[in-house]
Amino acid sequence: MLKITPYLGILVLIVSIGGLWYPALGYFMLLIFAAIFLSSPFRGRWFCGNLCPRGSLVDFGVSKISKKRKIPDAFRSLWVRLPIFFLMMGFMGYRVASTIGGLNTFEKIGMIFVMMCLVTTSIAVLLGTFLSPRAWCSFCPMGTAQRLIGGNKYQLKLEKDKCVNCKKCEKVCPMQLKICQTGANPDCIKCGRCVSICPRDALHF
Repeated sequence: MLKITPYLGILVLIVSIGGLWYPALGYFMLLIFAAIFLSSPFRGRWFCGNLCPRGSLVDFGVSKISKKRKIPDAFRSLWVRLPIFFLMMGFMGYRVASTIGGLNTFEKIGMIFVMMCLVTTSIAVLLGTFLSPRAWCSFCPMGTAQRLIGGNKYQLKLEKDKCVNCKKCEKVCPMQLKICQTGANPDCIKCGRCVSICPRDALHF
């Protein structure tokens, strides 16, 4: 991961809380959307593990109080993730469209983004506390979009002849992926923790 990754969590708090008084902060979400859709065709979910403010918040904040339980398999199912994606994107699009043309349109649209950030962050914190820090990330709409756009890009490579099946990589994987079995996974967030901890240098991107 990048050196700045542990400190990005403060940004989601600024937008979620500060945006209640300064709705213009909500437009920061547009920068996030742009970065996601520019990077995902080349690196898949790399943004999630390196530049996502909410990911940083749960990894380096919520993880300290998390019960660290198993992420339910249902969270990873596209049958769950796609409806959530279309529901959230449709709702946000509807709210923005219904606001255009009224008074204080700029601030009202900003507040829509703020509320979306606040609600999704609250869900992420609750799931991260009672399940696993990255439980939300398993079905996050933006993570799902990145998987669909570039899930086969910049994949983790496993050299099975070097692997001793110690599973240290799986113990540090925030997404709880079965690295020793498959190596590559479209939901890998490219944080690099597995690569760093592998005692046999069997993993690389």
